[in-house]
Amino acid sequence: MVKAVVGANWGDEGKGKITDMMAADADIIVRFQGGANAGHTIVNNYGKFALHTLPSGVFYNHTTSIIGNGVALNIPVLMKEIKSIEEKGVPAPHILVSDRAQIVMPYHILFDQYEEERLGKASFGSTKSGIAPFYSDKYAKVGYQVQELFDDELLKEKVQRTCDQKNVLLEHLYHKPLINPDELLNTLHEYRDMIAPYVCDTSAYLWNALKENKTILLEGQLGTLKDPDHGIYPMVTSSSTLAAYGCVGAGIPAQELKQVVTVCKAYSSAVGAGAFVSEIFGDEADELRRRGGDGGEFGATTGRPRRMGWFDCVASKYGCRMQGTTDVAFTVVDVLGYLDEIPVCVGYEIDGEVTTDFPVTSKLEKAKPVLKTLPGWKCDIRGIKKYEDLPENCRNYIEFIEKEIGFPITMVSNGPGRDDIIYR
Repeated sequence: MVKAVVGANWGDEGKGKITDMMAADADIIVRFQGGANAGHTIVNNYGKFALHTLPSGVFYNHTTSIIGNGVALNIPVLMKEIKSIEEKGVPAPHILVSDRAQIVMPYHILFDQYEEERLGKASFGSTKSGIAPFYSDKYAKVGYQVQELFDDELLKEKVQRTCDQKNVLLEHLYHKPLINPDELLNTLHEYRDMIAPYVCDTSAYLWNALKENKTILLEGQLGTLKDPDHGIYPMVTSSSTLAAYGCVGAGIPAQELKQVVTVCKAYSSAVGAGAFVSEIFGDEADELRRRGGDGGEFGATTGRPRRMGWFDCVASKYGCRMQGTTDVAFTVVDVLGYLDEIPVCVGYEIDGEVTTDFPVTSKLEKAKPVLKTLPGWKCDIRGIKKYEDLPENCRNYIEFIEKEIGFPITMVSNGPGRDDIIYR
């Protein structure tokens, strides 16, 4: 059986925790898109971790972790990450890397930085991890697949072609140092030696696992609103963040996907630029940011303070619909315990008309939030294990949002730990 864990909104919904929790009953966890540009924060009995490439199921002895063909693979970052978790006492994880995954090259990271610098005020708020240049090359068919590292003749010739093309841009557009083909070839040989022990045909491995009725968990990065087709374009990421793409990015048949757990936060947060209708500012935002998450709302990769807002029913309803949601996991509900009353965005006012349908970016920029205020519960709900033991106002808040978005909230997370979860 195949299940997916994906985000409903801008990312940062708490997917890492939900994947880590669901991985207890899974055999295989697959990262199917994105790169090391976003992190998943996980708190378990080994400590607190921010994972960037490794799937969030690496902490179990019984699981296999797969880096799928859809991932932007930064080989040195992956190696460093494996080493860093082993240094904290985590048993060596069983990791497989798709031979069709493509490699983030050192120059992708440079081009990302140079382009943001060149755009100045018009920049995208990139994490400068090389993601947009990487996917540009992938779709322009000049990227490097892992399997190409093992063909010396091809590699030599390709490196020369790469330098011819990239150096024109470096010289004339960015006025930066050129790439040396010999150095690049050496780097790729180093990458080959690092990654060799992990490489295999992961789609064949997954196909056999499906025949053996194994449970496969697909782990998405970011959320619906960062999808290049269906998100707040152009302030999006460069790979599809939707569960439907999970089958493509892992190399498994679409009809095998049976459960889509879409993670929603009990309030909103976003890293990076782009339209964010329910955003709040000043002291109100600072207070929520300070109390939020585990140790505050700061990006797991960048450490940037996240932009804060109230729960957005319009964006979340759309986000869940595009994911094909079967279950909603509602996270960080415990954070809201300090508020006397809690505003919720239930509609967008655009040009004098109120809509509950999520619009295209040009209309989104003009949208004003329509807020409804619900009474808070004014207490700490951590440690509660049964839904009926939650304060009445807390249950009312959850049920109000469930009705507004139209998808069943089957899990409520009330703390950062693996066991801080209430099943409904």
